[in-house]
Amino acid sequence: MAQDDWLADRFEEHRSHLRAVAYRMLGSVNDADDAVQEAWIRLSRSDSSAVENLGGWLTSVVARVALDMLRSRTSRREEPVDALPVAHTGNGTSETEPERAAELADSLGPAMLVVLEMLSPAERIAFVLHDMFAVPFDEIAPIVGRSAAATRQLASRARRRVQEVGAVAPHDRNRARRIVEAFLAASRNGDFGALLALLDPDVVLSADADAVRVGAADLVRGAEGVAQTFSGRARAAQLAVIDGQPGAVWAPGGKPRVVFSFSVDDDKITAIELLADAARLAELNVVLLDE
Repeated sequence: MAQDDWLADRFEEHRSHLRAVAYRMLGSVNDADDAVQEAWIRLSRSDSSAVENLGGWLTSVVARVALDMLRSRTSRREEPVDALPVAHTGNGTSETEPERAAELADSLGPAMLVVLEMLSPAERIAFVLHDMFAVPFDEIAPIVGRSAAATRQLASRARRRVQEVGAVAPHDRNRARRIVEAFLAASRNGDFGALLALLDPDVVLSADADAVRVGAADLVRGAEGVAQTFSGRARAAQLAVIDGQPGAVWAPGGKPRVVFSFSVDDDKITAIELLADAARLAELNVVLLDE
């Protein structure tokens, strides 16, 4: 068998694992395939005879490519996702916290991708490689350019965020998202009756000082008043995930200017808060969604 054919066959043995790793890191099947293809290009140009652990070497390459791709993204977004099998490999771990976090990550499915978008690129790489694929920290450290101890801290911070968001049942978030979507649609269409049906009778609409300066009411109480405030408006508002929860945002040019934070209880909107203060917006993790 020719050397190129032999190398291609060995690469194919690892392809499904590499796609699973890249997908969990990038949240996009197309990007994952691009990362795996780049790994093949780098392998074909390298002296593979010097590689003792091809699977580990390829995983590191895919992780480095994914890290570069994450860092180059200019805006956060949610992309359509397709289910891929998760191939857990490595030496395993005796740490119960990572095991629980990995189980939570797998159970969330597409919702997990929204959670991962809230992490920094280095946190995401460390969490995915260690907690989901059991790669040791001393092997992850050179990829993210940190010490093993600092890499452990990256994964720990990411794990806490995953568990915090995961504490809210995915089906509850999905129901809240549908309610927010319906509210935005009713607002744009001027459907006063639909707005009333979605609002709790004692709903409260509030706005910070910066939002008031651009035309928002500072405080409105009751379903009728809030419905009147939004009826025929919110045309420029875009569905979003804000700190892991469904909401909306006015983001001209892709930069959030006003955030609409919703509280939902028993399928009714109980509170809406408008935030426009630049310092507060900078602290929020905002993921724009396609409706």
